[in-house]
Amino acid sequence: MKIEGRAKAVAIYIGESDLWKGRPLYAAIVEEAKKLGMAGATVFRGTMGFGANSRIHTASILRLSEDLPVAIHVVDIEERVTPFLEILDEMVSEGLVTTWDVTVERYVHSGKATGDEP
Repeated sequence: MKIEGRAKAVAIYIGESDLWKGRPLYAAIVEEAKKLGMAGATVFRGTMGFGANSRIHTASILRLSEDLPVAIHVVDIEERVTPFLEILDEMVSEGLVTTWDVTVERYVHSGKATGDEP
């Protein structure tokens, strides 16, 4: 797979403890992106943040949180992002989903991966 030029970026901001059908929501989102054949997805675990409810979540030693902020970033061509957004609309009941236009300078995949590497 090779992507260059105009593309869309998607960022999903949720809580680490959010679930989808009994599983971590962030993992379910990544798996849906993979099923759609998207170029890739990365999950970032935040050390501190707050959302619409204004409750601060932090990983500080004094106040360990079991619901740290999580961001999932995906970049792909618009034709694959559009159906992904429809799926996210169903999956993300609480959180933030953003998109923006990006220019991919270089994305090349050799196609050597064969399994579901962690």
